[in-house]
Amino acid sequence: MSRNNKMALKQQLLTKIGSVLALLLCTLNIYAQEKPPRPIIIYVNPAQGLSFGAFAQSGSGGTVIISSNGSRSVTGSVIQVNLGFSYSAAIFQVDAEPGTLITISNGPDITLSGSNGGSMSMHIGSSSLGSPFVATAVSPSRTNLTIGGTLTVGTSPANPPGNYSGTFSVTFIQN
Repeated sequence: MSRNNKMALKQQLLTKIGSVLALLLCTLNIYAQEKPPRPIIIYVNPAQGLSFGAFAQSGSGGTVIISSNGSRSVTGSVIQVNLGFSYSAAIFQVDAEPGTLITISNGPDITLSGSNGGSMSMHIGSSSLGSPFVATAVSPSRTNLTIGGTLTVGTSPANPPGNYSGTFSVTFIQN
């Protein structure tokens, strides 16, 4: 190989090495998604309470179930009645940055106290959006979700007619 060919190959090799070094020394910042503001804040408005409506029990009792879509069903010897008392799932309005991942943690079962004595147990149901869910609404709009529950009704002597009330807790956790 001639001396000129060797010099040409050497120069090409040095050019390639220089190009590779230049690329290695370049710093590029690449972002896949903008980071959300810190701290992430979630506001939750309990827009409507959970209501089981009017019903009657006979025999050994049973359950009244309000699903997250707001429908009502009963089991056992509980009878649905329509006396002008509405039933509904609880509605929560969540205000958070769109794309925020939120987990719902239901509190423990609670005891509802009756206006004429007696008590009933209530179990909090699942969310209409599942858990976890992603906030989608852009403020001032809110992401709406509903939560139902199951009321365990005993016998007439244990659960006399009247209004039963109590408070339940649901925790919204930003992931």
